[in-house]
Amino acid sequence: MRRDLSIYLGGGIIALLLIVTLAAPLLSPQDPYEMELAQGLAAPEAAHPFGRDKLGRDILSRVLHGGRTSLTVGFAAVSVSVLLGVIIGGIAGYLGGVWDEAIMRVTDVFLAFPGILLAIALMSVLAPSLWNIVIALSVFGWVGYARLVRAQVLALREREFVTAALAAGATPGRILTRHLFTNTISPVIVEASIGMAGAILAESGLSFLGLGIQPPEPSWGAMLAEGRDFLLVAPHLTIYPGIAIALTVMGLNVLGDGLRDLLDPTQKR
Repeated sequence: MRRDLSIYLGGGIIALLLIVTLAAPLLSPQDPYEMELAQGLAAPEAAHPFGRDKLGRDILSRVLHGGRTSLTVGFAAVSVSVLLGVIIGGIAGYLGGVWDEAIMRVTDVFLAFPGILLAIALMSVLAPSLWNIVIALSVFGWVGYARLVRAQVLALREREFVTAALAAGATPGRILTRHLFTNTISPVIVEASIGMAGAILAESGLSFLGLGIQPPEPSWGAMLAEGRDFLLVAPHLTIYPGIAIALTVMGLNVLGDGLRDLLDPTQKR
């Protein structure tokens, strides 16, 4: 029951956020870039439920459009990380020996540093842009997926169906893609749902520090950075993007917990 509730609750939150962000052009009461300086820091009202920022831009419109940016970064970064991690981890686990040892030592080097610090270092060199953020987050994001897939492949490569495939003349590439990778999908899906929450938080952190999405493009992290100087006089500048980030991360984490319980009951907490 708890498992189903987690999936429905987390999935419902994420589905709702996807719908409203994809429909942002239809739902936004105003162009997110339109400025009315005379209305700067205006409090929420009927026409502008979330109020206005320091430049008089509608915060609701910017939250909706900023969601598209944050969700795009999260999905893209996780997709690239999963692709790299599955390939590298699969090769390490299947080939073993010196290949496994070398790849695991590389992952140890990456794990020795906090991922967000590596992303900050990269973004301080790269030009701030959406796709450079994806690159910066993917550079360290693949490590967890590689170690996960390697462990799965090490456990599966001695199974009877792999031995039978080898006896039938299957190539290593075919064994990896048709027999091993397909049996690692479940834990990867669970890890990816939780990893996307981390990627969205990382993007928000980079934008908050001025290393991510640059003005006037809307981003939840950038909106938090713009509102921090007005916390006492106009808290609505930070409250609404903060709620959006919290809801998204909570939805993804709850969904990930539900999927873990569903796909791997032995890990149920």
